[in-house]
Amino acid sequence: MKPLLLIGGGGHCRSCIDVIEAQGLYTVAGVVDLKETDAADRLGYPWLGRDGDLPDLLKKYPSALVTVGQVKSPDIRIALFEKLQALGADLPTIVSPLAHVSRHAVVQPGTIVMHGAIINAGARVGANCIINSQALVEHDSVVAAHCHISTGAKLNGDVHIDTGSFIGSGAVVYHGVQIASRCVVGAGAIVAKNLTEGTIFRGTR
Repeated sequence: MKPLLLIGGGGHCRSCIDVIEAQGLYTVAGVVDLKETDAADRLGYPWLGRDGDLPDLLKKYPSALVTVGQVKSPDIRIALFEKLQALGADLPTIVSPLAHVSRHAVVQPGTIVMHGAIINAGARVGANCIINSQALVEHDSVVAAHCHISTGAKLNGDVHIDTGSFIGSGAVVYHGVQIASRCVVGAGAIVAKNLTEGTIFRGTR
């Protein structure tokens, strides 16, 4: 199995580790983070250094995944992903064996599809996305790069989520709705109409 660098510690990183271990295609080389924390925070995997160490680390471990979480802003994930691209890193797609990704769907590099998620036929998911546990991306929907579809969120058919948006836990987006870039949809929200760029939406619309 190939070694894989994880960029960013914390709770989302630990969830990613669980998926990587279950998938069985990569071994976790270690975690790159701003500071060294207790090993238990990394599920026992080593702290390998800070972002500035990436050029040297990638010579030894050429594959990497951004494992910083995303709620209010995608900026940190975007910056890390673009830095890895500029350094020539291999950016794999990680898919839990407990998820279902249709063979008629497309998932771009650097995206993780977590336990219980479903991506159905004709759906397209961009690079550096999080399709979190038990999220649903229905037929022919598009999730652009750098989005986070959180736990249990449901995107019905023909939905379009633009770059850098966040769909909160348990939110439901109705068929055909378009959500523009950098929107934040709160947990449990029901979105029945289009949202314009940068909208923060918490209710029913």
